Amino acid sequence: MAMELSDANLQTLTEYLKKTLDPDPAIRRPAEKFLESVEGNQNYPLLLLTLLEKSQDNVIKVCASVTFKNYIKRNWRILSDAISIIGREDFPQKWPDLLTEMVNRFQSGDFHVINGVLRTAHSLFKRYRHEFKSNELWTEIKLVLDAFALPLTNLFKATIELCSTHANDASALRILFSSLILISKLFYSLNFQDLPEFFEDNMETWMNNFHTLLTLDNKLLQTDDEEEAGLLELLKSQICDNAALYAQKYDEEFQRYLPRFVTAIWNLLVTTGQEVKYDLLVSNAIQFLASVCERPHYKNLFEDQNTLTSICEKVIVPNMEFRAADEEAFEDNSEEYIRRDLEGSDIDTRRRAACDLVRGLCKFFEGPVTGIFSGYVNSMLQEYAKNPSVNWKHKDAAIYLVTSLASKAQTQKHGITQANELVNLTEFFVSHILPDLKSANVNEFPVLKADGIKYIMIFRNQVPKEHLLVSIPLLINHLQAESIVVHTYAAHALERLFTMRGPNNATLFTAAEIAPFVEILLTNLFKALTLPGSSENEYIMKAIMRSFSLLQEAIIPYIPTLITQLTQKLLAVSKNPSKPHFNHYMFEAICLSIRITCKANPAAVVNFEEALFLVFTEILQNDVQEFIPYVFQVMSLLLETHKNDIPSSYMALFPHLLQPVLWERTGNIPALVRLLQAFLERGSNTIASAAADKIPGLLGVFQKLIASKANDHQGFYLLNSIIEHMPPESVDQYRKQIFILLFQRLQSSRTTKFLKSFLVFINLYCIKYGALALQEIFDGIQPKMFGMVLEKIIIPEIQKVSGYVEKKICAVGITKLLTECPPMMDTEYTKLWTPLLQSLIGLFELPEDDTIPDEEHFIDIEDTPGYQTAFSQLAFAGKKEHDPVGQMVNNPKVHLAQSLHKLSTACPGRVPSMVSTSLNAEALQYLQGYLQEASVTLL
Repeated sequence: MAMELSDANLQTLTEYLKKTLDPDPAIRRPAEKFLESVEGNQNYPLLLLTLLEKSQDNVIKVCASVTFKNYIKRNWRILSDAISIIGREDFPQKWPDLLTEMVNRFQSGDFHVINGVLRTAHSLFKRYRHEFKSNELWTEIKLVLDAFALPLTNLFKATIELCSTHANDASALRILFSSLILISKLFYSLNFQDLPEFFEDNMETWMNNFHTLLTLDNKLLQTDDEEEAGLLELLKSQICDNAALYAQKYDEEFQRYLPRFVTAIWNLLVTTGQEVKYDLLVSNAIQFLASVCERPHYKNLFEDQNTLTSICEKVIVPNMEFRAADEEAFEDNSEEYIRRDLEGSDIDTRRRAACDLVRGLCKFFEGPVTGIFSGYVNSMLQEYAKNPSVNWKHKDAAIYLVTSLASKAQTQKHGITQANELVNLTEFFVSHILPDLKSANVNEFPVLKADGIKYIMIFRNQVPKEHLLVSIPLLINHLQAESIVVHTYAAHALERLFTMRGPNNATLFTAAEIAPFVEILLTNLFKALTLPGSSENEYIMKAIMRSFSLLQEAIIPYIPTLITQLTQKLLAVSKNPSKPHFNHYMFEAICLSIRITCKANPAAVVNFEEALFLVFTEILQNDVQEFIPYVFQVMSLLLETHKNDIPSSYMALFPHLLQPVLWERTGNIPALVRLLQAFLERGSNTIASAAADKIPGLLGVFQKLIASKANDHQGFYLLNSIIEHMPPESVDQYRKQIFILLFQRLQSSRTTKFLKSFLVFINLYCIKYGALALQEIFDGIQPKMFGMVLEKIIIPEIQKVSGYVEKKICAVGITKLLTECPPMMDTEYTKLWTPLLQSLIGLFELPEDDTIPDEEHFIDIEDTPGYQTAFSQLAFAGKKEHDPVGQMVNNPKVHLAQSLHKLSTACPGRVPSMVSTSLNAEALQYLQGYLQEASVTLL
């Protein structure tokens, strides 16, 4: 029982501790007895530690600490958890003698203490199972083996002897078997990375004892509980794992022990019942056989037809049965059932293990195994046909068998990618799957309906398209099934079918093929969200999103009712967002509704704003953190749909978007930047005239972003939009300050990402305000600075710029510097003219320089305070790539040639001489090509 950490209990404890100091034994002894009697209670040690910390009375402090130490001596087991936590940090470097201390405890003979030590060792060594090989790891394992392997082996032998001495003492056996389980786990950890010499030399001791324990049965250790595995089951499960480890990794050394383990584990499987408590044992035992049967070394053990028949009949078929526990999960715990069944988290289930064994056997014996199973499948189906309502589980097992037999390789994304040639999947589908799905009652035999739907999902690449097309209306029909598993599977199957690709990468099903079912599809999907248990079913919402995406304009007539339903759902879940995937697909569906409708009729954007803005306002006012980045993305999409000006409803929101608190959360940043860009693209004149006092706030946001290595590129997105769209006079007074900020950041921490963004920005500035303006602003900050930027940044680094639009901006900007900037022709900057031209030709012709200095590889993750909602990009809110020089320049190479031609007409003779004397031969050749393409010459 638990003792509350309450003042009353602290008071009681204080009184008893005082009494333990009383010289009168009549008072002292009962107090000591009382303390011993409560020390098993939960929180007792915490109460003592609380007194130690809080008590004002020094006598009580000393008393509490002595009592605590005595408690620890008696309860090493509890202490072992604390040592484990410290040991994970400090062992082995800072705590070199921990192993010696642990091994010394083995001598105590007290198994409560020994089990505490073993538990500590397990928590320290189990990481060897999944750490990457490294010298540190080898050194540590060697240290552990040198100190621990021999004492562990001696303890193992001694414990087994004690088991026979105490064979009739149930409580002693329980403690000893707990030790054996931990010892077996430690064996697994210490042998995982490689076969240690010590264990190879002592294999006889370990394997003979493991074999004995596998075959052991002691009535005293059997439990009545049907659910919970007992000590015997847990020990045998671990030994199966240990044997599988040796069979897989050290098969040559293990070869002489293997046949007797196969026999023992086989006998175990044949004699173990169907109760849930044996699940782990059975699945580990089957996994052992699965790992052995697919290794060429051991093929001979399985070759005999009788052996194969026996395995099929006694191990595989019984463990594919749908049990009462499965039925219970199917009905009452559907979410967990779906996760296990669809997402493959059923690692420890009997079915999954049996399935793996079938796959393993098929590696060498595909023909015989398929033959044997076909017989079983047929007899199970006949049993079912005799009396479906009683024998439906036979059909369930038959479908499962066919599935495990036919699927050689499977992925979530594509279903089965390799199938067994000997199984006719289409014939099975037509004869045994379709009839179940065609029956009028969608609620009859829900498990078989779910099996049938899952069959379509799994074999969607093997069953011909015409059969899949027949199943679509049947799947739509099953969206109405009461069973959560059935309607979820129906939604999932439709979503998977709608994503399948046909030839030339178009979707396999066209909108026209699904058109006849549009109304019923949409009605049933939205109705399914009202079924009990599915109000936030992510599979249904994903199917809604996918249907919109596939059907495109075919959904337009239904949008007014659909958007109302989506908005109501959004309002409901925003009160307490708990299903991130569901929420994401819901916002995607909203974006698709907007995109599809407004593509056909841009004026319809107003209707969406009317429908959504009330809910959006509520989300922003209630600060629903999970939804805010989504709301901003949808608003960007709506605002970008407006052609000319910004409606006043958006302008009212504009000042709020600049509030620092919104920018504190990293998850908001990409969506907010995009929304501000939409404001600048659509309403820069309105901002300049009606909200000029907000421009400093806008630049404040830029300044905050530019200071962060993780978000500086977002700062440049914003800055580029300001430069491109705001009327020049509205930002005049801030320009110099902007450049100074950028230079400060370049000096304090120059990264490749920052450099690339900086290069794009200065070239965009040059295009927007002219080459001379760029030169003047640099030289206005510091004399000759323009030359330094050319020499130290633009010429050497331009090769790093990536992205089609980014490279084009840089090409047009540099062309302007070469041909529209008088100081480049007749000052000390002239010496940089040819190197700049050379670097521009390099940008056109050389491969991109994507090298990143070593110390920059980890920049992306900024130290953000606490837990933050991550940014989730909505695919269907995607922004079209914007090309600010698209109208002006189509081909930047031709543009360079034309600009050089124009420059050479203004100062004849100079350009050809500069080009021919100092441009390298290869660059010169490329330049000739551009001039020819543009049909111009240099004068």
